[in-house]
Amino acid sequence: MIDKIARSVADALADTPDGATVLIGGFGTAGIPGELIDGLIEQGAKDLTVVNNNAGNGDTGLAALLKTERVRKIICSFPRQADSYVFEALYRAGKIELEVVPQGNLAERIRAAGAGIGAFFCPTGYGTDLAQGRETRVINGRPCVLEYPIYGDLALVKAERGDRWGNLTYRKAARNFGPVMATAAKKTVATVHEIVELGALDPEAIVTPGVFVSQVVKIERTVTQAGGFKKAT
Repeated sequence: MIDKIARSVADALADTPDGATVLIGGFGTAGIPGELIDGLIEQGAKDLTVVNNNAGNGDTGLAALLKTERVRKIICSFPRQADSYVFEALYRAGKIELEVVPQGNLAERIRAAGAGIGAFFCPTGYGTDLAQGRETRVINGRPCVLEYPIYGDLALVKAERGDRWGNLTYRKAARNFGPVMATAAKKTVATVHEIVELGALDPEAIVTPGVFVSQVVKIERTVTQAGGFKKAT
């Protein structure tokens, strides 16, 4: 019987190796798999390469992972925001490498990994510092830059509902990078707020089929109230 439900975040992440490339879903703080990031911090893997939309916010989530100084390199589109002080301090101190990728290219490089595409040409970035030393070609009159897929050893995804086969649905904008990252990693771990019986998810509404998911962990939903307090719902 196929049952991908993990007993805990710790169990789901226990075999994460040092040197892994970790794809972390989320667009800013929307859809960020906070519980899985916290679990990765507790697990202790180091020398990581992290792929995310940005380089962390404040002191929690991805920023907390960076603060452990166990991330060797980050690949993202928006490394600097008003509250990206953890990343900025590490970068200025030479403690972390950075690869900046335009956001559309980032999504497509991840999608290409999941789709089995060896490489592709894209006009974004041509004529900028990002294209230095890269192969270029004129296609249909437009100069383009060669881009390679981004593969992951592990993808961390925040979903809304799932079943024991690993089929997933998402909540609105929390969907963002999660679906393409799930296809591009050797192992995908997803959190859900609700585990349903097989057949309860409309096949037409399933965004990430279970074939792309290794383990599912159920977590309690939390909401922020006035004053910054949180409660489970």
